[in-house]
Formats: sequence, C-alpha cells, structure tokens
Amino acid sequence: MGLSSLADGVMRSVETAGASLSESLFEPSIRLGVTGLARAGKTVFITSLVANLRDRGRMVQLSAVRDGRLDSAFLQPQPDDTVPRFDFENHLAALTGPRPFWPNSTRAVSELRLSLRVQPSGFLSGFQGPRTVHLDIVDYPGEWLLDLALLDKSYRGWSEEVLRRIDAREEAQPYLAQAASTDATAPHDEVQAQDLAAAFAAYLQSARQAGYYDCTPGRFLLPGDLAGSPALTFAPLPPSDKAPRRSLLREMERRFEAYKSKVVKPFFRDHFARIDRQVVLVDALSAINSGPRAVEDLRHAMTDILSVFRPGRNGFLSQILRGKRVEKILFAATKADHLHHRKHPQLTAIIEALTREARDRARFAGAETAALSLAALRATTEELRSHNGEELPCVRGTLLETGKPAAFYPGALPQDPSALLTPARQGAEAWLEADYQAMTFAPALLTLRPGDGPPHIRLDRAAEFLIGDCLS
Repeated sequence: MGLSSLADGVMRSVETAGASLSESLFEPSIRLGVTGLARAGKTVFITSLVANLRDRGRMVQLSAVRDGRLDSAFLQPQPDDTVPRFDFENHLAALTGPRPFWPNSTRAVSELRLSLRVQPSGFLSGFQGPRTVHLDIVDYPGEWLLDLALLDKSYRGWSEEVLRRIDAREEAQPYLAQAASTDATAPHDEVQAQDLAAAFAAYLQSARQAGYYDCTPGRFLLPGDLAGSPALTFAPLPPSDKAPRRSLLREMERRFEAYKSKVVKPFFRDHFARIDRQVVLVDALSAINSGPRAVEDLRHAMTDILSVFRPGRNGFLSQILRGKRVEKILFAATKADHLHHRKHPQLTAIIEALTREARDRARFAGAETAALSLAALRATTEELRSHNGEELPCVRGTLLETGKPAAFYPGALPQDPSALLTPARQGAEAWLEADYQAMTFAPALLTLRPGDGPPHIRLDRAAEFLIGDCLS
C-alpha cells in the first residue's frame, strides 16, 4: 500500500506539472482558494469579486484595469466535473435585488471559472494579440482547512490536546461531564458512541457561536451527506493504556483514523493541494467584540491555518519533486465597512499583528504574503456625530435584525495592536479600558451604473495582490 500510494503521488505530481507547463504556454489558469472561518464572508467575497471583474468601474487599483489591458471577463464551465458550481447568479441576485439579503454561507466545496481576456504588456506587447487567463475560484469552509492539521496527530494526542484546551470553557462542561462519567475501557456500545459524538458536536456548535475558532473536526459542524456515518461518530476521551480491543476507546480511535483517511485526505488531495493563490478571510471585529480569549484563539487559528500550507514558488521541477505550492497568501480582515475609514489603519494593523507569525513562516518558505482590511460589499455609509463635545466617526446602515436604519460607533480601536494582543495572550477575561461592539448590517439597496460592480472597500487591491502579476 505504501509503494502504491507513493507511485500514485508521483504520477499526480507529474500530471500536475505537465498540465501547468501546457497552460503556461497557451491559456494559463490560476487556482484561487477562498476560505475563512465562520461568518467571515466567503460567499460575498467571491460574488463581489466576480461581479467587479465583469463590470470593472470600481477596480481602479487592479493594474490591468487601470492600464486598460483587461478587455473582458466571462464565465465558463468549470474544469472539475465532480465539484458543485458556485451559485454566482443567485448570490448576486440576493445582494443586488430590490430586497437585498445575505446569501447562505459556505457549506461545502464549490468552484467557478472566470476567463479573462488580457492585452499583454511589455516590450513585445505590440506584436502579440490578447491572451486568455482562466481564474478558477475554489470556495471551501475554513473549518475543513483546520482539519488538515489532524493528519499529523494521533487520536490520543488529539484527545489530550482538546480536553486540555476546553477544560475551562463553560460551553464544554456538559460534554466534559459526560466524558468523565464514561468508562472508555468497556466494550463498545453504538448508542453510547452516538451520544458522545452528539454531545461533542453540540459543544462545537456552542463554541463557534461564542466566538471560538478551534472548532474541529470541521465536518461535525458541516456534516453534509456524512451525517450519522461512523467516520463522524467519535469524540475525545481521556486516554487509557488498559483499553482492550473492541472497547469504546479503541473504536473511537479507529473512527478518528477513518475520518483522517476517508474525509480529510481526499479533501487535501483533490482540492487543497492544487491551489496556487489563497485568500484567508478573517472576521477580526467579531473576535474583538467577543473578548480577549476569542482574539487569542483567533491568533492560534491563523498560525494553525498557515501550518497546513506548502508555501513557496512553483517551478517546473519543484512541482514534480515536491508538488504544487501556494505562491501568494492574503489575510484579509473583512467587514471594514463596519468602521469609519479613519479606523481602517487600526484594523489593518490588528490583522497584520494577528497573522505576523503565520506570514513570517510563509515568507521564509518563499511565498508572498499580505494583510489588509476590506469589505467585499459595502453595506454602510459614513458620518460624523457630535457627542460630549467631540465628533465620533460613525457608520450608518440598516440593522439586520430589525430592518431599521441606525448610526453606529463601535468603539476606538487602539493605535498599537499590542493593546489587544497582550491581554489576549495573558488570558484576560475582558478588555480593561475599552468596550468594543459589533453590529450586523443588512446589505444596502443598490443602484448600479452601467459598467460598475457592487460597491466595495479595497477589493481591487486584494485582486491586484492575488492575480495582478498573472494579467501582465
């Protein structure tokens, strides 16, 4: 089996490298991965990016648009016949219709191909006609990305790590009590296994709602057609060296390994390992609103996310010998429209600090990284309001829950990100001298001029970093 797997891996690498060489000579394709943890805005990001590449009036920071070299963009059938198509048309209709609403969030892998006709630049541009560059956008849940870290862990190590990490969390107490009362060395009982798995899944749902990001295994949150399968019927239990064969503990261990081999590895092989460029969307404002523990948890999650990438440059021989690598990684703090533009530098500084360790590691491996704050779809307007003799920079929008318009001041983000990260690292329970709030706005009713995509903040700068070099 080991020799067969090795041969299969070599053949896949050779095929990938050959395909890449052919594409680079004729119609190159860029495989862009889009992910983020819960509520980060992946669906809106992809929808607005595609809409704004088709109608490019708001994309002036993308050099191919600014220089007039991007002639057209059109949707084509995606190259992967077994992957669901990203439902661009219905998502765009939801955001731009007469009664706009946020589309459903990502629950599985999907894909979309946008083909771009580009006039080449440089010395020989006058002797060449336009060329086609295919942008293959792959949308996948961030929770599945965190699952890739499980590949290097044993069931025992994973259980010890999880039980230690969640020991003090209020949301975990029902599951911890049930696990503590369980005799894991007793013979396996399927009803008991299902009860434990359901209790652990309920904890993961509660933890995600509370603002935690280490909610793995990710398929427990988004099971899809695996719901109820043995591969999703396990949970962390205290280790024991006395557990015999056919015991509950041994069956949990077997199912954990099945989850890795039958669920996580195919996702890595079929989707993740083929990505060229990656954007990781981060809802940093919600983490700040949830408190120091959520911010520290987010920092760890960003480091864990980067650890599963293979960053570096893609040469022909390197793809054969080492497999495809991720050349560029963008960490983007979303929902920048929830802040007045005066506060955007602070939000950018925070996302840079949160991802510093991850970005340094990627740069060392040869990948380009960047961090910025953006809003893929702007849902607010800005205004200044007088309060106690000073002007507060506010945003105004329609509240999602009530449908009523409201002006909102979320609090003053610190100039120095360490004012947030230091108490988070130290385990503080709450912010000592500040109160941060997060609101949820509904999408605004839009009136778009011909040639303009949906309004955004720095989406064009994100596109320039991710694909600008491929459009030259």
